[in-house]
Amino acid sequence: MEELIQIIQANIQYAHFIIFGALLLAGLNIPVSEDAMLFISAILASNHPEYLAHLFIGVYLGAYFSDLICYSLGRIVGPKLFEIRFFANMVPPERITKISAYYQKYGVVTLILGRFIPFGFRNALFLTAGLGKMNFIKFALSDLLACTISSISFFSLYYFYGESVITYIKQGNIVFFSLALVFLGVFWYRKKHSS
Repeated sequence: MEELIQIIQANIQYAHFIIFGALLLAGLNIPVSEDAMLFISAILASNHPEYLAHLFIGVYLGAYFSDLICYSLGRIVGPKLFEIRFFANMVPPERITKISAYYQKYGVVTLILGRFIPFGFRNALFLTAGLGKMNFIKFALSDLLACTISSISFFSLYYFYGESVITYIKQGNIVFFSLALVFLGVFWYRKKHSS
């Protein structure tokens, strides 16, 4: 990741293309951090305002198309993914069942909240939407809204506050992740005891 950051900084005029391409790789579950790309884009934009629009569009479209790639991977390749150990470990069948239930019950809210949960949860969420055969148009429109909210939020925070906000975002992510786990636990408990 450090090498990628150095390449991006050394080639500021092409940074938006590099960031866009790196995020497309993330859609294939190659470990490229969307959060890191948002941070790098925003910091570069604050230091080079003439590239602000290019950098935001590059990171935003990269994040969105990455989600569509991950969804499509789940939808097209489907259960065959579980024959690959990497994917089988990332998204166990029980998690697919649970997340599919959240999609059916809460729809777009699942995607919006899921985009704010760190620790590699996002790709599992998108892959699961594909594996669960969520309607593509519904997914694409829901994720467009979710991606817009999260990208603008994080890019703006990093752009205006830089590194000083990272600690607060990490703490917020942990709190948000914990609350999401509690929410999921309550949902699971109610469902189990209502049957």
